[in-house]
Amino acid sequence: MKISTHSAVPVYTISGSNTARPLPDWLVRKRKRSLKQDPEFTNRVELLQDFDFEEASSCVRVSEDGDWVMSTGTYKPQIHVHYLPHLSLSFARHTNCLNETFLLLSSDYTKSLHLQTDRFIEFHTAGGLHYSTRIPRYGRDLVYDRHSAEALVPSVGVNTDGNGEVFRLNLEIGRFMKGYEVEVGGNDAATVGARALQGGISTGSVNTAAVAEDSHNLLAFGTSLGTVEFWDSRSRNRVGILSASQDAFEGRSEISALQFERSGLELATGNSNGIVQLYDLRSTVPLLKKDQGYGFPIKNIIYLNSSTSRRAQTSENKILTSDKRIIKIWDRRNGNPWTSVEPAVDINHVEWCKDSGMLLTANEGKQQHSFFIPQLGPAPKWCGFLDNIVEEMAEDPNDPHAFGKNSAGEVYDNFKFLTLPQLRQLNMGHLVGTTSLLRPYMHGYFVAQKLYEEARLISNPDLWQEQRAKSIQEKINKERESRIRGNKKVAVKVNRKLAEKILEREEKNERRRARKVLEKGIDDHMVDVDEVPAVGEVDSEEIRPTGGVLNDPRFARLFQDEDFEIDEESHEFQAINPSTKLPKGLTAVEQEEMESQRGSSSDESSSESEAEQTQLVRKDGSEDKNRISSSSYKKSGHKAQRGPQMVVSSSSRKPQQSRDRTFGARVSKLQDRSAPTNNKTVVVGEREITFAPAKKQRKKAASDEAQGQRYDRKDRRSASGNVFRRM
Repeated sequence: MKISTHSAVPVYTISGSNTARPLPDWLVRKRKRSLKQDPEFTNRVELLQDFDFEEASSCVRVSEDGDWVMSTGTYKPQIHVHYLPHLSLSFARHTNCLNETFLLLSSDYTKSLHLQTDRFIEFHTAGGLHYSTRIPRYGRDLVYDRHSAEALVPSVGVNTDGNGEVFRLNLEIGRFMKGYEVEVGGNDAATVGARALQGGISTGSVNTAAVAEDSHNLLAFGTSLGTVEFWDSRSRNRVGILSASQDAFEGRSEISALQFERSGLELATGNSNGIVQLYDLRSTVPLLKKDQGYGFPIKNIIYLNSSTSRRAQTSENKILTSDKRIIKIWDRRNGNPWTSVEPAVDINHVEWCKDSGMLLTANEGKQQHSFFIPQLGPAPKWCGFLDNIVEEMAEDPNDPHAFGKNSAGEVYDNFKFLTLPQLRQLNMGHLVGTTSLLRPYMHGYFVAQKLYEEARLISNPDLWQEQRAKSIQEKINKERESRIRGNKKVAVKVNRKLAEKILEREEKNERRRARKVLEKGIDDHMVDVDEVPAVGEVDSEEIRPTGGVLNDPRFARLFQDEDFEIDEESHEFQAINPSTKLPKGLTAVEQEEMESQRGSSSDESSSESEAEQTQLVRKDGSEDKNRISSSSYKKSGHKAQRGPQMVVSSSSRKPQQSRDRTFGARVSKLQDRSAPTNNKTVVVGEREITFAPAKKQRKKAASDEAQGQRYDRKDRRSASGNVFRRM
């Protein structure tokens, strides 16, 4: 897809010349693998399969139901029919002679009428050629009068009375009727029509015809004299003649194209000098005169009116005119040009897909052209994907073929899509169906951007304050995001926790700064960061210089050099940061205090005191509640396990009755103590645990000879209910 014009209204060339590199089928099959890597070939848009001819195309038509496209071309003379829902060629059919023009008589392709260049009229059906008949003279155009079921064929040359003739072929009866005799020069030998032979140069002829089907069904015939004759099909009489104004410098001009407007009160004429004129049937003075610019005969005139009344009320009045060089679309009210298309090859015929922005052409090139104008209408239902493609191209600034590639989304910048509830919210619901300012599309309407801005400002006068607050917030978020990302991009090799702490502090200051902007309502550049210090922190000047510590070159080695790495397990770091201290054993003072508490307690039994010494203590000074003590383990009746046991070293001396007052006195006494046995050493401020393998003998209980009972377990009752069992 390429942009064929860079005016205010873009036109996308979907298919045709200069859109994709043409390759023959056999070469495509041969280079199938290599073409997968060719971006130009893989990114092409093939709208319709085989939408081309070997030499040129002469005419193209779209069926009323919008599902079929029939086109004729050469060489060899053939007919192509495409099924649009499948985007493929349905069939191709060859003819004996070149096709001048044709008509679709049915709502689909099954019935068509073809005017051939060898004076034959052929009737084609879905199965092929149904019937052909011959006319006396060469035909120039072909129209169909639905009210009388007659095919009208304007012809070249004059009859015996010196008048041009329009042949009437009644399709209901199946025979020719008396034709319409149109004045093309008379019997005077000095006139053009009398002295020229049929088919010769400057031969008088009826060039074109038009029927007002939607209104009064008046027939109009354009002649080589530059006149337009109006005939009534009911009485078969001429009701008027319109003489086009002649220019002395241009000379005589022939009428080459005619088209009635839907109301039937306006007629558009195009002559052989490239001049288009709009007439009101109630006046001989033209309403508007437009020059196509190239001086070639006008080939097609199309009123771009929607078929639905609702859309026609809201759409602008535009008209399409074309010659063999250019297609122009302009406003029929004032004649202002809207957009234009100039293909690389000559144009033979233009067809508009109704209620859409799609144009199909038959031209002198091998490939038939298809153009898409988004602002004229949406894509047809059979190629609805074009809307998404065009929108993506418009929003892609890197696409060289996109419209407005320097600014994204420029195609739809002048319109705003609104739903019906949104229109009512803006108090614009009364404009629906009454003005052309609202364009219906899908479930909403396209509204001009200026109208939308004015309506939104009127409905919400405080909108500027909201927009200002929103813009301030967006600016703050943008600056904050850029700063945070900039700091995070710095390569930090060492002291990562310190860098994260600095980033967190800067982000906190930024949030406070943003809150102050929103509370005071002042501009962003008027706020100073130093005015908003963080709670519990010093001023920003003391924390870091301008740009932050991470961006300061004086502290660069702090985060790059391993020699400056902070050891968080060192005693100095833990002294400065108490929260990072690791749990450790009991100090000498804590251990002595624990021993004093043990000495003050009553010594109930030797087993209990021994259990107190072997009780495990955690590193943080708390007892293990989940562990069963050795004393309770013995009382439960289990035998002592042999093997290495963990013993907590403590002083074997008896606790003093009177405690020293100073810490220094306690330390001096600890140094004077003799070294404990079993190679145990006491370190001040720490606790040492050793494993001393020893065998423990089970104590024999003293027996009472008088009573004969055992008292090894005084605190446990006998499980037997017989009290005389051991007596």
